[in-house]
Amino acid sequence: MIRVGHGFDVHARSADEGRVLVLGGVRFEGEAGLAGHSDADAVTHAVIDALLGAAALGDIGSHFPDTDPRWAGADSIELLRATVAMVARAGWRPGNVDCTVVVEAPALAPHRTLMEETLTAAVGAPVTVKATRAEGLGAIGRGEGIACWAVALVERV
Repeated sequence: MIRVGHGFDVHARSADEGRVLVLGGVRFEGEAGLAGHSDADAVTHAVIDALLGAAALGDIGSHFPDTDPRWAGADSIELLRATVAMVARAGWRPGNVDCTVVVEAPALAPHRTLMEETLTAAVGAPVTVKATRAEGLGAIGRGEGIACWAVALVERV
């Protein structure tokens, strides 16, 4: 038996000049970070929601709420590992995850392989990352934030 889950996350750029951009577990030194309670890794958050949805385990906010001080500044890859463990306890294993990141800058191509390797290691199944631009349209197009959609397939163990 297989199931599919969909995840989405969006974060605005942070006003904190010291905050580093983190996407797919990869730090983009010198790039303006995103606002959020944890490290604001929109890619990893979308992956988490896709896996939770596929396993019918709720959403990221129900497991790692931004109102809980335990998750302040949390490394989202660690949250992803915890999510994969939850999915396993529920009798599922990830088959694959596919992500589409909408970002004007920075270019993800030079970092895509490391992002995929980092996410794949945490998920225990192949994770692909694609990027596209909003072509100047809306808040994402003006570079005010970054969004990501993810789709995950899980298989019954």
